[in-house]
Amino acid sequence: MICLNIDGIAVEAGEDMTILEAAQSVNIRIPTLCYMKEVNEIGSCRMCVVEVEGMNKLPTACNTLVKEGMHVQTKSERVIEARKTILNLLLSNHHRGCFSCPQNGECELQELCYEYGVEESRYVGTRKKIERPVKDSHPFLCYHPELCIHCQRCVNTCAKVTGRKAITLGKTGMFNIIEAPFGADWDTTLCESCGNCAQACPTGAITEKRKKNYRGWETKRVRTTCPHCATGCQMDLIVKDNKIVDVEGADGPSNHGLLCVKGRSASFDFIDQEDRIRYPLIKNKDTGEFERATWDEALDLVASKFTELRENYGGEALAGFACSRSTNEDVYMLQKMVRTVFESNNTDNCARV
Repeated sequence: MICLNIDGIAVEAGEDMTILEAAQSVNIRIPTLCYMKEVNEIGSCRMCVVEVEGMNKLPTACNTLVKEGMHVQTKSERVIEARKTILNLLLSNHHRGCFSCPQNGECELQELCYEYGVEESRYVGTRKKIERPVKDSHPFLCYHPELCIHCQRCVNTCAKVTGRKAITLGKTGMFNIIEAPFGADWDTTLCESCGNCAQACPTGAITEKRKKNYRGWETKRVRTTCPHCATGCQMDLIVKDNKIVDVEGADGPSNHGLLCVKGRSASFDFIDQEDRIRYPLIKNKDTGEFERATWDEALDLVASKFTELRENYGGEALAGFACSRSTNEDVYMLQKMVRTVFESNNTDNCARV
């Protein structure tokens, strides 16, 4: 362990820890914009700069390793002024239509500007001279280049975490730019429509299109498990007026905040559909029409039919097949029922994920 001092507090940290991680271990907050642990640690936004005794420059806390005897100041006058300058530079090229931005109220840049009292940039940005159109041909996602702060969280999420490398770095003249594949040819790109880039974006540059239908302060979050396969991804349902309006990935043991396109964009729209089946139906033999039944009536009917088939033709006439949305526990219970109740070894499942 390494001993250092952060804001007057003695801290013990592992030798492979950064200043940011060491500060977080004792509940000292250092602001960040581009940082994502083990995904984006490039220090490009420089919001996490700190003052270290004996160093002339202000190092970025997210990728500077701790050293024995290090004395760190996270809130010195020099650090505060540096962060204000950084926010001024970011705002100089940032479109200021916050009220119409779908990320209003949940934008990390907006929150930091409020915290540090930066309302208008004292600089004139040169990137604003480059006109780049909005890319919104994608069915779920859209990209507003004028809101991008080039933090590269989307780039590295797509490359390192999702494994697609669909979002890349490009260049326009002297400036690096983010190339997001949401134009008219989006379906010919490597994009899988998972939306993990939108969840990683700290501003409103990349957003889910349905985000414009609500504001964060109008909603509540409900933690649940994705229903689409047996992986067990955890997600938060975004609920407005008792209706699900969006989904975000939560930090579960099998997904760590990620979701696939099914989990993020196909897991809730059907809930309020008028033609959704909401209760058991049993066909009336006389009319040929399905009629509403209780769960007990439906389950008793199914059980009696299985029993009749087993007694007339033997257990080998029956089989059980679990769907890919079944959890491991559900699959286990099904095969146990098939073997003990059906008296059959004909059992399988398609939970291949």
